[in-house]
Amino acid sequence: MSEVITIANQKGGVGKTTTAVNLAAALAQSGKKVLLIDADPQTNATTSLGFNRNDYEYNIYHVLIGIKKMSDVILPSKFKNLDMVPANIGLVGVEKEFYDPNKKNRELLLKKAIKPIKENYHYIIVDSPPALGPITINSLGAADSVIIPIQCEFFALEGLAQLLNTINLLKKSINPKLAIKGFLPTMYSSQNNLSKQVLEDLSHHFEDKLFLTKKKEVLIVPRNIKIAESPSYGKPVTEYAKKSKGAAAYVDLAKSIVKITNDDKKLAKERAR
Repeated sequence: MSEVITIANQKGGVGKTTTAVNLAAALAQSGKKVLLIDADPQTNATTSLGFNRNDYEYNIYHVLIGIKKMSDVILPSKFKNLDMVPANIGLVGVEKEFYDPNKKNRELLLKKAIKPIKENYHYIIVDSPPALGPITINSLGAADSVIIPIQCEFFALEGLAQLLNTINLLKKSINPKLAIKGFLPTMYSSQNNLSKQVLEDLSHHFEDKLFLTKKKEVLIVPRNIKIAESPSYGKPVTEYAKKSKGAAAYVDLAKSIVKITNDDKKLAKERAR
């Protein structure tokens, strides 16, 4: 059984790509076979795993416009159990393709492309753009669940209602099985009263959708210099600084995701009896 998890938030700078890359890496380190799909024209997830433009000819753009199959553009990363579908700045142009009124099921192009290779992986993580455009809609249309990073800073919850409304609309139309896996507080500073206030607000409004540590505490990603440094070395923080607080947070997130998956499987078996 495979699961597609999209990391989404139309706000930029919330730790979306950081979460996609490091969650994928932490899941891979735990022994799960993982595919990371970079669906953001900024290509930060691609470079964060050490790939550059000379390493590949085709990318997710060519898949979405129908020139290549997903299997044609998958690259093995230098990290065990972790594969990559790269992006390119040309992905910006794909939105013109999506706006073609003659193209049927435009919102499900990514889902259709993933289907033939989905069962080759335990988890497929999709990094979506910081906008609610056609690529993000495709990313959510292809997903079984979505993780929403929320930065613990001013205006943290701004625009969240619009994202949640989009998710609800997609559930009613093209993806009825789409579930919110959880909200992930990022860039948290225990020395900052604003961080504490944002965490308190999230706990108040979305208590049942926050990830928990083994100690039953709300799982947060701290503001951590090692997280910021790791992309420049082409490594996830779980490889670059394994003992850092940032790495520990994403390892805990991966464990939480696996636990949720296992609990869901048990529940499905019980219902089937």
